[in-house]
Amino acid sequence: MMGNILPILITGVASLLIGAIVGYFLRQYLVDSKIKSVEATAKEIIEKAESTRKEIEVQAKEERLRLQDEAEREIRRRQQRITQQEERLQKRQESLDRRMESIEKREKSINKRQSALDRRANELKDLESQRVKELERVSGMTQTEAKAELLKAVELDARQDMARVLREVEAETKAEADRKAREIVTLAIQRVASDQVAETTVSTVTLPNDDMKGRIIGRQGRNIRAFEVASGVEVVVDDTPDAIILTSFDPVRREIARQAMEILIADGRIHPARIEKVLNKVSTEMEHTIKEAGENAAFEANVPGLHPNIIKLLGRLKYRTSYGQNQRLHAIETAHLAAIIASELGADVKVARMGGLLHDIGKAIDHEVEGPHALIGAEEARKYGVPPKVVNCIAAHHHEVEQESIEAVIVEAADAISGARPGARRESLENYVKRIKALEEIANSFKGVKESFAIQAGREIRIIVKPDEVDDYAALTLSKDIARQVEEDLQYPGQIKITVIRETRVVDYAK
Repeated sequence: MMGNILPILITGVASLLIGAIVGYFLRQYLVDSKIKSVEATAKEIIEKAESTRKEIEVQAKEERLRLQDEAEREIRRRQQRITQQEERLQKRQESLDRRMESIEKREKSINKRQSALDRRANELKDLESQRVKELERVSGMTQTEAKAELLKAVELDARQDMARVLREVEAETKAEADRKAREIVTLAIQRVASDQVAETTVSTVTLPNDDMKGRIIGRQGRNIRAFEVASGVEVVVDDTPDAIILTSFDPVRREIARQAMEILIADGRIHPARIEKVLNKVSTEMEHTIKEAGENAAFEANVPGLHPNIIKLLGRLKYRTSYGQNQRLHAIETAHLAAIIASELGADVKVARMGGLLHDIGKAIDHEVEGPHALIGAEEARKYGVPPKVVNCIAAHHHEVEQESIEAVIVEAADAISGARPGARRESLENYVKRIKALEEIANSFKGVKESFAIQAGREIRIIVKPDEVDDYAALTLSKDIARQVEEDLQYPGQIKITVIRETRVVDYAK
């Protein structure tokens, strides 16, 4: 068996050796073929590169020759232009030389004429002196006396003519100014043509029946106390049928309380926890409502770019009224009126429009801050980057400060037009007269007061005292006493200015 395997092994080994030898030579053949192919490809690439290089060199030589020709042509053109300019300059120089010669000749001629004129002037002066002396001899007056007499007569005639012309011009100017003022105001009112009183702050809540009053009050008054503490509004439950009254100095707080009370009444569930929840919900909604109302006011008045806090103050005016006139609508109307008047007069329309819109923003917080609403509003506007001219329009529209521009006067006029037009405000003439009379009666009740005058729609009272009964120190004390008495006896918005005037007159006669 061993003898049978040995030949097989020898045959296998021989086969492997032959296969390896054949594989080696085959691989060598393939490598040589690939090398030859690569060398042929490289040779072809080198030949193409050499051909391309020669073409590029030829093109570069052609481009260089072309650029050289263009440069030479450009140099020749510039040299030609320089030559032409030199020729023009030469001609101009020659022309200037000829003009200088002509001018020198004229100067010599003028000098000769001037000498002749000087001689003639001296002769005329001598003749004038002789004529004046002869006139003085004939008239018996010196030249100074005659001149004074003549000037006096001319001055008298000129003054008479001037007075007549001034009267005519003054009358024409006044008539034209009145006509133009009426035209501008009429045009402004006509173009605005806004609604009459559109909205008022409501402080009365209607009840479905009188039994609801007991539920609002709650057991031992716990519901009404919880509502007043949470809302900051006083709830008045009296004998008025099917109604309760909400009172507060803050119009926004009163409006929140009114809406919350209506929700509670409609829902029927009235208890402290529910009251607090409803008030919080209405307060959140009110913030959005106020912001939206302010943005709408700025949009309607075409006053963009206001600070968010100014927008909020504008929105609060939606729940503020003055004698029944909604202050947000009043602000928009005043802005339109001021813009129209400014356009007609050639003033700054943007300043007038913004001043008209913001002139009453102080009323949004005048129950929180001490002082007149004009100064409060001006301070808020200054705080939030409103331009100084607009701030002055706000502060000066009731003359708390001096008006510094024509736009401030326009805003004051637009405010008066908006508030004075028929239907704008609900206050009757009778109530207005009563308040004015009450002010004057309080002032007249003090000793030493000669007479008093309520002015500025009841915002100021001027008191004239008897100088022999009231001295300077007593005048100071009198103003404080009258102010204290007004605060105690009257109810009024804003503040009232008390002005005491003491005047001493000394009269004598020359006999």
